[in-house]
Amino acid sequence: MAKRALITGITGMVGSHLTDFLLANTDWDVHGMCRWRSPLDDVEHLLDRANKGDRVFFHYGDLCDYISLHNVMEEVKPDYVFHLAAQSYPKTSFDSPIQTYDTNILGTHRLLEAIHKTGCDPYIHVCASSEVFGRVPKECLPIDEECKFHPASPYAISKTGTDLVGRYFAEAHHMKIMTTRMFTHTGPRRGDVFAESTFAKQIAMIEAGMIEPVVKTGNLDSMRTWSDVRDAVRAYYMLLTVNPIPGQYYNIGGTFSCTVRDMLAHLVSISTVKDKIRVETEQARLRPLDADLQVPNTAKFTNHTGWKPEIPFETTMLDLLNYWRERVASGRRFLTR
Repeated sequence: MAKRALITGITGMVGSHLTDFLLANTDWDVHGMCRWRSPLDDVEHLLDRANKGDRVFFHYGDLCDYISLHNVMEEVKPDYVFHLAAQSYPKTSFDSPIQTYDTNILGTHRLLEAIHKTGCDPYIHVCASSEVFGRVPKECLPIDEECKFHPASPYAISKTGTDLVGRYFAEAHHMKIMTTRMFTHTGPRRGDVFAESTFAKQIAMIEAGMIEPVVKTGNLDSMRTWSDVRDAVRAYYMLLTVNPIPGQYYNIGGTFSCTVRDMLAHLVSISTVKDKIRVETEQARLRPLDADLQVPNTAKFTNHTGWKPEIPFETTMLDLLNYWRERVASGRRFLTR
């Protein structure tokens, strides 16, 4: 009987790419948990397989509804759980902090409680975030696992809680849980509320003549270390399959660092209308507080698993821009957010 992987948040960028990876590289069945109202754009290419029951299965569940989580666990009885579902937009968390805390902290607790109560014993990946480190002094770079938490948004606070809840269940209930703090990862299917994706979307819309040749931005001075989502999901697979150690926690990320400003300059440089584009800061795009120096030390994870990023920054950015070019060319309409 094929092993079963359960992915919470399967309809998002990471969940959909992880599904693609597992279908291509394992013989596992992939069960995805999503809310009834979740957009299916990122998994549209999987829907025919799901309709046929061809290794892809969707289940309705909500991190804010314990009964739904319990029912999913009873039905799936997974061998592996990749907990990716979250309120994942840092800026939104300033407007909706309680919903962010409920989904990310209490939702993780509900999920792990449901797994524990139903008697399942899967290997579990709890996905926290590099945002837990927040505002890091330069002398603490690169950021290792023992760097103190200094979250700079309600989202970051919620992911601090997610991290700690995961480790609590591993220790208190002897569950096979590993926690990750993934640094910035992007690529095709990235939501347009994130900086690099909204820039790519705006550039694609400018190239198509849909908007004026102005890219609206927020804070351009934050330092980020970039990795490709397709490298990230390979890391998540290795986390649960290469000598997994319950209770461990890892920083994972790329090796190429630059400011958001430099990232935008690169995207503009590969545009077909690069000489026409102007950049303007828009107050509404600024966070009240921002993580500023996100540079990871990934030695613990790479030494343990042998994982390393393979996709260069330039490829990731080109693929992201081409993703938006295809969406714009399809005739869809978008908010210029």
